Amino acid sequence: MSKQKMSAEDKKMVNGLFWNSFLLEASYNYERQQALGFSVGMWPAIKRFYKTKEGQAEALKRHMAIFNTTPHMVSVISGVTAAMEKEASENKDFDKDIINNVKVGLMGPLAGIGDSLFWGVWRVVAAGLAIGLANAGNVLAPLIFLLAFNIPNYLCRYYGAFLGYSLGAKYIEKIYSNGMMEILTKAAGIVGLIMVGAMTSKTVLFTTILDFTMKGKSVMDVQSSLDSIFIGIVPLLLTFGCFKLLKKKVNIIVLIFGIVALGIILSVLGIC
Repeated sequence: MSKQKMSAEDKKMVNGLFWNSFLLEASYNYERQQALGFSVGMWPAIKRFYKTKEGQAEALKRHMAIFNTTPHMVSVISGVTAAMEKEASENKDFDKDIINNVKVGLMGPLAGIGDSLFWGVWRVVAAGLAIGLANAGNVLAPLIFLLAFNIPNYLCRYYGAFLGYSLGAKYIEKIYSNGMMEILTKAAGIVGLIMVGAMTSKTVLFTTILDFTMKGKSVMDVQSSLDSIFIGIVPLLLTFGCFKLLKKKVNIIVLIFGIVALGIILSVLGIC
């Protein structure tokens, strides 16, 4: 396949995506996580492809959906998303829902790669190198650690943005010509739902210590009984309950404090 050629304007925009990627966690929160940082990070592409305030506002709002990935890999997603935003701005028939579906579908796998590569492996290697130098009395050991860890990180971010945009532009054109866009939309939606489900099972935790006894012997371990019905049933019900309350316009701050209060009460009662 031929390499996707970029114009000078394309390169300038992708450079902007790279620099803006450092804002990803500037406003991290527990409602939308990195969404605001990602939305701001997409501004160079949004400003270029949408010429009206209404179009720009719509695109910024679209990227306020919940988002969370390893910072080192975000520019790949930004590049792919920029290519889709370009197509959406030029093609009125483009289904804009696919943009967030693809984003959510990419953030989980790339987070797994980034966490394993940078946090799990390369950080340990860089730290081992710096510790060896520190033990030898080298005062540059902290600087060596920062350089050894961050240079590959920045290179990944920089070239990841160009790779994401090139691949995104190329494959979107190919998918449209093959009539595969509808299939991709459905597949991306399914992957997105799977990722949301996986995040729920990993981040929403509830374990009860409630145990019914008779004559000093345990007759029913409530947690084991719940797990025998459906592993993680209580966290799932709690998630659905929160989602229902959010749909009813309950304030997210009230909901957070309510969950904290519920946890304290259940702990005092010896339930969890």
